[in-house]
This record gives sequence, structure tokens and C-alpha cells, in this order.
Amino acid sequence: MHDLHNPRQNNLLDALTSDGCERLSSQLELIQMPLGKVLYESGDELSHAYFPTTSIVSLLYVMENGASAEIAVVGNDGIIGVALFMGGGTMPNRAVVQSAGYAYRMPANLLMQEFDRFGGRRYGTLHHLLLRYTQALITQMAQTAVCNRHHSVDQQLCRWLLLSLDRLSSSELTMTQELIANMLGVRREGVTEAAGKLQRAGLIDYSRGRITVLDRPGLEERVCECYQVVKTEFDRLLPSPRHGPLTANLPAESE
Repeated sequence: MHDLHNPRQNNLLDALTSDGCERLSSQLELIQMPLGKVLYESGDELSHAYFPTTSIVSLLYVMENGASAEIAVVGNDGIIGVALFMGGGTMPNRAVVQSAGYAYRMPANLLMQEFDRFGGRRYGTLHHLLLRYTQALITQMAQTAVCNRHHSVDQQLCRWLLLSLDRLSSSELTMTQELIANMLGVRREGVTEAAGKLQRAGLIDYSRGRITVLDRPGLEERVCECYQVVKTEFDRLLPSPRHGPLTANLPAESE
């Protein structure tokens, strides 16, 4: 199993120097992330941080009546557990696996040791990466709120599909219409109609809970501006995948 998985499949870990990634690797545990697994409920104390590699995790706000809506997706671009280093310590929302796969997890105390590794005015690369990621994540959350208020279900579905694809190595998602409706905070009938439109246009194939994107450029033509706003901010703040350690505008690490 470990031959097929590597911490560098996560873009944040991939951006570390060789020494930094090797140091963290000894503290990381590879775990399976089955579809629908709840990592945290709102208010739970964070015992671990998760670095997804081949899985996607949805962050959801859940109302008292059980209704929910997705506020962000986290995949190989990021980390579950920003409340740890932002000082909160508890999860403000539900974190549930949206697309099955794998992730690496790290005990909360060890992540904080790495986050505060140097202290004073000079922190290590991981510290700055995590703060940049948090800024990008806040942008995604804010734009999702705007999108859910002002754009059609068709546009929201296109945004959701494209954001998910950006965090996967394939063009296929396993997701029921009911789960998509819960993510978007809309009625299932709305998702059925929107998915039907995209399928008739030849953009996706949807069958038995499996969505295959056939025409990504077509989705990009239909999506609202919200997708590009989020993508631009992630591209600006964070390293491109598989481009080696990030050094620009970050302090060099030394032991």
C-alpha cells in the first residue's frame, strides 16, 4: 500500500524542502478515507490534522433541523484542521469525506510543534504555507456563500464539479444526487434537473451515483465567475502541484 502512496501527493507537503518533508513523514500516518466518513462534527476537539492525497473532504455547516450546506472542499491542495494553528482548537463545522481515497494524518500536538518550529520572528516554511492556505480557504468559503445566494443551481453544480476535479487525479466522481443536494443546500429535484441539463449537453455522464466529466472546457464556459475567483486565489497563494519545494517569498529553512 505504501508503495502507491507518498506524502508529496499533497501539495502542501510537496512544497516543503526535502529535509522538511522527510522530518514530517516520520510523524504522518497513512489512513483510508471511505466515502461518507465523518472526520469531525461541529464542536469536536481536534486530535489530528489531515492532509488528503487522493480523497476529498467537504466542510459543511449543519442547521438545527438537520439541513446542511457545503462551505468548502479540501483535497490534495490542503489540510483539515486549520483551527489548530489559528487558535480555535475545535472544529467549527462538520468534515465528511466526499470522495473516497487516502490521506495522511498527524497528531495535533506534533503539527503545532512544526507550526511553531522556529518561533520569534522567523518561522519555517510549513508555518507560512498553512497561513497562505487558510487565506485561500477563507476566499473559497466567502465565494461559496455568494454563489449559493446569487447563482443558479446549474452554475453551482458546475462550480462544485470543477473544484472537485481540481483536487482529483481523475475525471470521475462517485456521488449520489441526494449527497450533492446536501452539499449545495438545495432540493434533490433541483440537482436532478441541473445534472440532466449538463448530461444532455454532453458535458457529463451521470449514472448510478457516478459522474464522469466528458467536456471540462464546456463546464468552464457554463460556470459562474465564482470558480475562477477561488482558483485564482489558490494559484496566487500556493505552489503548483509537482513543481518541487516552494521557495519564492518564503523564508529559507535551516536546521
